[in-house]
Amino acid sequence: MIGLGAPLVLGRTARGGPTYLVAGAILLTFMLSYVLFRDWERFGPLLLRHRWLLAPDMALSGLLLVTATADSPLGLVALCTPLLAGLVYGWRGSAVYAALQAALVAGVGTGVGAGVGAGGIVLPALCLLAGAAGASLRDLLLRFGAASQALTETRARLAAAEAVRAERDRLAREMHDSVSKTLHGLALAADALARTGDPDALHERAALVADAARRAARESRALLTDLRAAPGVSLAAELHALGADAELRLAAELPEVPAAVARQVVAVASEALENARRHADAARVVVEAVVEAAHLTLTVWDDGRGLPGGIDLAALRRAGRFGLLGMTERAAAIGARLHIGPRPGGAPGTQVRLDLPLTGAL
Repeated sequence: MIGLGAPLVLGRTARGGPTYLVAGAILLTFMLSYVLFRDWERFGPLLLRHRWLLAPDMALSGLLLVTATADSPLGLVALCTPLLAGLVYGWRGSAVYAALQAALVAGVGTGVGAGVGAGGIVLPALCLLAGAAGASLRDLLLRFGAASQALTETRARLAAAEAVRAERDRLAREMHDSVSKTLHGLALAADALARTGDPDALHERAALVADAARRAARESRALLTDLRAAPGVSLAAELHALGADAELRLAAELPEVPAAVARQVVAVASEALENARRHADAARVVVEAVVEAAHLTLTVWDDGRGLPGGIDLAALRRAGRFGLLGMTERAAAIGARLHIGPRPGGAPGTQVRLDLPLTGAL
C-alpha cells in the first residue's frame, strides 16, 4: 500500500522541504515494514508474545498521516495496523488497536478524499472494520488449520491401516508360496513314512522328511529376515533353482535385480510351476526369460489341460484359493504386468507371462 500510494503523494507535495519530509517518512515506514515481512520467522514470535510491539507500527502510520495528510492515498496505510492486530491477536487485540487507530486518525485529519463522508468519519470507521476483518480472517484460518490437521491425521491413520493390511497380505502370500507348501509336503511325506514297512523305502522317505524340514526352516528364516542383507541378486541363479521341475530357457545375460524384486519374480514362476504340476497334468513345463528394450519377460507355459474358465480373483479369494491371487499381487507389488491364459495359437495348456520394466526395478 505504501508503494502504490507514494508516487501519487510525492507528486502532489510541494518542492523542497515538504517533499523531503514526506519521502523520509515513506522510506522509514516502508523499510521497517519490509524488514518485519522478510524476517517474519524471527519477529513473528516476538509479536505474538509482546502485544505492545504493534505500537511502533501505529506510530509510523501516524507519521505518514502527519506528513502526507490523512486525505492522501497513504492514509489507507492506517488500516494495516488494526488488520494485523486482528490477524495476530484476535478480537480483543483488534478491538484495542482499532479503537486507538481510529482515534489517532480522527485526531490528525478526517476523510480519505474530497468527496468522502462528512465529518471525517470514513477512515476511522474503516479502521474499526479492518480490525474486525482481521479477527474474522484469523478465526477462519484457524478453522481451516484445524480441519487440515484433522484431515492429515485421518490420512495418517488410513495410511497406517493400509500399510498393516499390505504387510498382512504380503505375509499371507509368503506363507502360502513357501512355508505352507513345504509343510504340506512334509505332512504328506510323514504320512507315507508312517505307512511304510520296507526298510529301504523307510530310509528314503525319512530322508525326504528331513530335507523338507530343513527347507521349511530355511524358508521361515528367509521370511523373517526378508532378505534385507542382499542389495542385489542374480535373477538367473534364482531361476536356475527351479530347473529340477521345469525346462529352462534363459537369456544369456539376465540382470541383477534387488532381492525383493527377484523374490517376487521367482515366487510367480514357482507358483506357476506348482499349478502346472498339481492341476494341469502337464507332461512338459517350460520357463523362459528374455530381456528386450529394458523389459524382462518371464513366461511359464505347459502342455496340460489348461484353465477351466475365466479367472475371477474375487471368487478365488472367497473360495480360499490364493495361488493366482498371490501371483497377481506379487506382480503389482513390483510394478509388473501379469497375464494368465491359454497358450497362443490354440496350443493346449496354460501360459503365465510376467512383463517387468527394469528401469523401475533396478
